[in-house]
Amino acid sequence: MASDSSNSILVYSDLPDLTLVSRGKVRDIYSTSSPEHLLFVASDRISAYDVILRNGVPDKGKVLTKISLFWFEKLKHIVPNHFVTADVDEMPEEVRKYKSQLEGRAMLVKKAKVIPLEAIVRGYITGSGWSEYKKTGTVHGIPLPPGLVESQKLPQPLFTPSTKAEQGEHDENISPERAAEIIGEELYERVSATAVRLYEEASAYALTRGLILADTKFEFGLLTLPDGSEQLILIDEALTPDSSRYWPAASYAPGGPQASFDKQYLRDWLTYGGFRKGLEDGPEGRRGEGWVMDDSVVEGTRRRYLDALTMLTGEEGV
Repeated sequence: MASDSSNSILVYSDLPDLTLVSRGKVRDIYSTSSPEHLLFVASDRISAYDVILRNGVPDKGKVLTKISLFWFEKLKHIVPNHFVTADVDEMPEEVRKYKSQLEGRAMLVKKAKVIPLEAIVRGYITGSGWSEYKKTGTVHGIPLPPGLVESQKLPQPLFTPSTKAEQGEHDENISPERAAEIIGEELYERVSATAVRLYEEASAYALTRGLILADTKFEFGLLTLPDGSEQLILIDEALTPDSSRYWPAASYAPGGPQASFDKQYLRDWLTYGGFRKGLEDGPEGRRGEGWVMDDSVVEGTRRRYLDALTMLTGEEGV
């Protein structure tokens, strides 16, 4: 476990009596004595350009967990989710012994079959969507009206899937037609319709809290029910600054980049320092070796995550 003396930062969880299933860019996933459940641990790791940086952001995992729990509860009428409990005392016995490490950053979740798509919904044209539009007038191959400017609100939310890459690999933007080929037309229609409805409800609520939800990424799974049928559920995280682009509504001005509560602040700092897309494949990139945030960037990133939590939920601190 990499942590500081006050335990406010956890870069890698260390649960030797549990079996580590996978270690992603942020989450460590463990099996438990319950065959139907997994343990999700949100670390304080942060990634940019598909690379995990060496130092983490204090309390980031706790912020992500709080925001996800907020949205799971708020949106459960649209689609069920995988959340079971965040109370370590209610988790299997072998998990409870690590309470000091896990409290505030762990969820017991239902085990589901992961649908191999990143379900991205865009309400505004920005990021990679803007880059593509400038070249071709399309986003993920979908034609858009001419004359749009950067950060402009789209006529309606756009479902733009990407592949779900393994760690260290790149997600690839794909067309809706290609996504339907990968998972099947019927399931694609369910996923895309559900993702757009989640975005519409979440963005409408965020606006009442002074935030524009420019775009977000969902992940879905299939849960096998007792009768053998498969239920679509929301998995992983929900509408956090790691998976979503939030802008302050008060300063929104289409025609250029916007102030942001997501990782764009970190990406901008890396770009200013000479890092760029492509370096992640070099000898220093694959494991983030040599990629260390300045203390001021760590604190600036932490503050943006905490601000997003407060604005969305009204809670201050973790």
